Amino acid sequence: QVQVVESGGGSARPGGSLRLSCAVTGSSNSIYHMGWYRQAPGMQRELVAAINSAGSINYADSAKGRFTISRDNAKNTGYLEMNSLKPEDTAVYYCNAINWKDSNLSYWGQGTQVTVSS
Repeated sequence: QVQVVESGGGSARPGGSLRLSCAVTGSSNSIYHMGWYRQAPGMQRELVAAINSAGSINYADSAKGRFTISRDNAKNTGYLEMNSLKPEDTAVYYCNAINWKDSNLSYWGQGTQVTVSS
């Protein structure tokens, strides 16, 4: 059974950094497109950054220049390096993994809280 597990959330001060990890387990022979989303209280879930199986990347405007998405295919793990954090980055961050051969196979993690405050 495929599972997506995020880690690395926590608290940071404005201007600080955090690194999130997303491990996809239970499917060692598959490759996944990976995306990071976030949802703040009372807001819709929004895409932050995504990286496909070929390594192509796109970022939300709010993430450009501050966040870096990457992946380690050998470990089936994705990362989101967040720098110059702002209070408005506070949200629950979710990882989404989509099987590169079948987009119907889409999996979400449980989310990890990121709080940015002074």
